[in-house]
Formats: sequence, structure tokens, C-alpha cells
Amino acid sequence: MEYRGKISKNQRPSQGQYLTSFQRKFLQKSLEDQLPDTYRQRILIMLLADEGKSQSQICQHLNCCPATARHWTLMAQTGRAHQWQEHPLGRPKIVNEQYLQRLKELATNSPQDYGYAFRRWTGYWLSQHLQKEFGIEVHQRHINRLLKQMGLSTRGKLQPQQQEFETSKTAQISIDDLPVNHLSDSSSLWSFNLVKS
Repeated sequence: MEYRGKISKNQRPSQGQYLTSFQRKFLQKSLEDQLPDTYRQRILIMLLADEGKSQSQICQHLNCCPATARHWTLMAQTGRAHQWQEHPLGRPKIVNEQYLQRLKELATNSPQDYGYAFRRWTGYWLSQHLQKEFGIEVHQRHINRLLKQMGLSTRGKLQPQQQEFETSKTAQISIDDLPVNHLSDSSSLWSFNLVKS
């Protein structure tokens, strides 16, 4: 990614809109290093924004999407230009094979084996436990998705009487006419006399 616009060693703007002179020099010096194209793009977006280029002009010059131009322009505007390399490239892969194996091990054992008072894991508690071990925060919904992919669940196996109850809850209900019992014995009828007082 080469951009041969105003930003060059000979033509450095004396005063920009967002960057301090130190930040500008730091970014320009960083461009001299061998960097991945994405990092170079971030730096160039901030330098061009500092020169007063609009978002659409930056997108045309660098062939980048408006969201990228907007984000790195905002980083320059808010004084965070030095953070151009702190944001990793691409989506991080935080769940590795070791993490999945540990998740499977935890889910197939009782939480009481690990010092917890409760009897069954939940996605929340698996997430919390694994965050302590690996230092990686994974949302409980994602934990449940991972368990499902492994054919596991945080829901325990049902006992036989629970299975009957679960089955009866889902059974269809049939509505029929009720049998009519003819009362042949009139003594079984009660009579009430309402007395007005």
C-alpha cells in the first residue's frame, strides 16, 4: 500500500487538526518500518485526517471502507493515535483445542469436584471458571454453543420419575364428553330454602 500524497519527508504539515507534533512525527517515523498493509493504512488514515481530508477523500486515496476511515479518524481526534498497533489484526481466535478439552472435562464432571457448592454446571459458571484458568472471557451463550457442538449440555440427565413427568407434560390432552349420571334417587338432591329476614 503506497500513498504518495502530501505526506512525505519533504512536505510535513507544520500544524495538523488533531495530532500533536510528537504524534505526527511518531506516525511518520513508523511508516518507514516494514509494516503489514493494515497497520500502514491505519497510520495513513490518521495522518490524512490530521491534514483535513474528509472521510470520503481518505476512502478514495487508500481504497478502504468508510467504517475503517471513521474509526481511525476518531482515534486521531481523541488523542489515541499511538494505539495504532494495540488493536490486533483480524478476529482473535481465543478458544483453542486446550480450552475445548478443559471445557469438556469440566462439563463431564461435577462442579463439587472443583470446590463449588452447586451440583450442576451452568454456562455462566463454566465461563467464570475457565476465565480464571485461561484468562479468556467467553460469554455463557458461546459456552453453551460449544457444549452443544461437542454433544454435551449443562442440563443433567433426568431421573426416571422426572422423565415420566416430562413425558406427561408433553402428552396430548384429549377432551371428550363427560358421562351423564342420571340421578334416580331424589333424596340425594338437596333443597335450599332461602328465608328473607
